[in-house]
Amino acid sequence: MGSSFPPQSTTDEPRNRRRAALYVLPFLLIGLFYLVILIWWGLDPLWGFVILPPILGVSAIAWVAFRHGFDRQP
Repeated sequence: MGSSFPPQSTTDEPRNRRRAALYVLPFLLIGLFYLVILIWWGLDPLWGFVILPPILGVSAIAWVAFRHGFDRQP
């Protein structure tokens, strides 16, 4: 059975990666900025290792979602 989505061309791959990075980068920077502020305020640096993986994980999931065009799918 055929897919209802048209096949994506590989010619726009670099553009999609760049667009995804541009969409995700501000949120990643905000998360890292808040992490730096928390450590600067005196939070134990060990908590940085607890807070950093969710920031990076959500950023990676968002990058993959934007990369594959979830915002353009019907």
